[in-house]
Parts: sequence; structure tokens; C-alpha cells
Amino acid sequence: MSDKSPNPRELRIERVLDAPRIAIWRCWTEPELILKWFTPKPWKTVEARGDLRPGGASMVVMESPEGVRHPNPGQYLDVVPNERLLFTDAFVGDWVPSNKAFMVGGIELSDAPGGGTRYVAFARHWSDEDMKAHEEMGFHPGWNAAADQLEELAKTL
Repeated sequence: MSDKSPNPRELRIERVLDAPRIAIWRCWTEPELILKWFTPKPWKTVEARGDLRPGGASMVVMESPEGVRHPNPGQYLDVVPNERLLFTDAFVGDWVPSNKAFMVGGIELSDAPGGGTRYVAFARHWSDEDMKAHEEMGFHPGWNAAADQLEELAKTL
């Protein structure tokens, strides 16, 4: 599958995961499951919570191998169970603006021909500079490593 996007400021991965859509959805939306897969190792996710509705707040706190915590507050924009989840850091819940918008992220899930789930994960950036910074932070290897962890966990549900 291609990781190319028609959006000039979008980074994305497209894969077929060997797990059912409902399990992948659960991994993205249930805080106790997010803790198990979301951050590529050796980083870890130490806190996850969310009000799963358009306008609902979300929070994911990642921790570096050195123990430095990185909180990521945000808001859900669109929630279509087992199909689409759209979120942003432009708001922190109930349409309250954040200090600085960096991206709109999302996933799209559909049945893959031959089985499994077609998984598209993307980050759309407000500026070329933000997109370049995200790419240099390791977007593709990081989001692919997280997708590997997601698939592994989803297969157990």
C-alpha cells in the first residue's frame, strides 16, 4: 500500500492489519488498551483518557526512556465507530483552543480484500514546517512501529 497523500501537508501510513476492525477500534478508543500499544518502544504511554464524542477532550501522556513525560491534550472531531476517528491538538475539549495547533490526526478502518483490516493513519499539519518537523521526529518509523504493536494487541482481543 502507498503512504502517499493527495494532501500536501499530510503524513500517512496505509497497511493491512491482521486483526478485525472492532479490535483495532477498541485499541484506539479504550484507555486501558491505548496504554499497551500507542507509543513506540522504548517510549511508553503512561496515561490515556478520552471523552469519545465530537468536541470531547482527549489526553495521552507519553514517557521517554529517560522518564520525561510529554502530555498531548486534544479533542475528538469525528467519531464513527469501527470506521473513522479524527482528532486534533488545536482544541483541548469542548472547542477550547490550545496554545498551538500542530496537527489533525486520524484513522480510517475498512475491511481488506482477503481478510484483515485496511488501516490508514494520518497527520495533517497546519504548516509545511510542522509537517517537516513531524517527519524528522520519525513519523513513518514511529507510526509504523506503533501499528505493529497495535496489530499484535488487537489480535489477542
